[in-house]
Amino acid sequence: MARGEHSPACARRWRGQAEARQWTLWQTTQAIHGCCGVSLLKAHRLARGWSARQSVQELEELCERQELGAARASIDLLNAWENNRARPRPQTIELLARLYRANAVRLGLAGDYCEDDGGTRVVVVSGVDGRSPYQAEDRIDDDIERRALFHHALLGSRSAMSGRLLAEVERTRQDLDRTLALATVSEDQLDRLDEQVLRYRREYITSAPLPMLYRLMLELSDVRTLSATRQPAMAQRRLLNATVMLALLSADALMKLGDTRQAHAWYGTARIASDDMGDLRLRALVRAQEAMLPYYYGDLAETVRLAREARMLAGSAPSSPAALGAAAEARALARLGEHKAARVALAEAERIFSRMPPEGHDHLAFRFSERRLQFYRIGTLIELGEEVDWTPGPSGPYAIDPVLILLDQATHLIRDGKVDDACHLAEKALLQVPPEHRTSIVLNRARALLSEVPPARHRSVAVRRLAELLADATPAS
Repeated sequence: MARGEHSPACARRWRGQAEARQWTLWQTTQAIHGCCGVSLLKAHRLARGWSARQSVQELEELCERQELGAARASIDLLNAWENNRARPRPQTIELLARLYRANAVRLGLAGDYCEDDGGTRVVVVSGVDGRSPYQAEDRIDDDIERRALFHHALLGSRSAMSGRLLAEVERTRQDLDRTLALATVSEDQLDRLDEQVLRYRREYITSAPLPMLYRLMLELSDVRTLSATRQPAMAQRRLLNATVMLALLSADALMKLGDTRQAHAWYGTARIASDDMGDLRLRALVRAQEAMLPYYYGDLAETVRLAREARMLAGSAPSSPAALGAAAEARALARLGEHKAARVALAEAERIFSRMPPEGHDHLAFRFSERRLQFYRIGTLIELGEEVDWTPGPSGPYAIDPVLILLDQATHLIRDGKVDDACHLAEKALLQVPPEHRTSIVLNRARALLSEVPPARHRSVAVRRLAELLADATPAS
């Protein structure tokens, strides 16, 4: 990669946008050339997603297929031509034009003195005032329409989940992925962004997932605009940190809403941003949070893998990602029946937490607090089959956690043959959760519990009452 060029990931994102917008290869080439700082010749290759080696091979096969003689090209020669360190011979220019279905002008190997505009172009604008080097009119129109959609959803009498809104959630993530590789932003803007992210982390704990998701999309739209042109290293790190936190909150909200596909994709976006930032503790946090998704939706081995990866990245220093990774691993191992390993992991989580600095009274998402430790400890002990003397107090800032614990207890009561007690406890859990927090993650857990009731007990009054409650229940939206 020559000095001043963007990374290959930038061209990859342009190809993704080109596919979505059904651009021609020439339009894609212009976009990559205008944005990524590469020659037109190289932009043709990147627009096709070819490596230098693959491009040479394609040229050789073309010459053989059309009986054009020897290609007389190599990877070193191609790199020299693409980076303007050498110029191909006229015969080779002809071959390259055939390969890329272009002419010498469009290859950047001849001047264009025509007075017409040469047909449809993709206009790539430089980053000005923090704006993205996308097609300016299209991007502005898209953002205005998308923001209006989320604002309308928030202002409605009740937020409703719809395919259109969730499609825009997906598009916001895709647009964010495309701009992560590209980034002029003032200190005041960054300070405001840091304050906003902290506020979202504080409010997320008590907010219903769906309206919070729409608010996060609005904030991420602003972050994407600021990130669209490359920033000085310190500013870029702060933007990436904000991107990671907001993407994690979005993923968690989607997980609670039961949209596992989009939740997984948003965790992927958080990974991209954290890996780009290079902060090991932040990378560990993403893995530890992501471990929750397979735990609640079926793949306990993947939870263990992600939790262990988080612990490895977090290192030996006590931190929230390290403690969460150990606690998540303990709970998953207990459910898998690996009781000895689960106890070791739980003890490690408690040891890490005891060495962490005092948490204070500020409840923040992703901070491993005493309440979070208690949640994971009780969940692990229940899976280990131990008697847990625990009665949920006022839900406080955490609305869903106590309900999930009660449903875990009810599940084990069923397995012990105490069907009526289990159904009474599950009914109590569902009725105590605020309606706006009665999301798919809660209802699916209760339905899984009900599916474990032996057929002979289906006519029990307690079972029928729980079944009727679930039949009438719809996920919060």
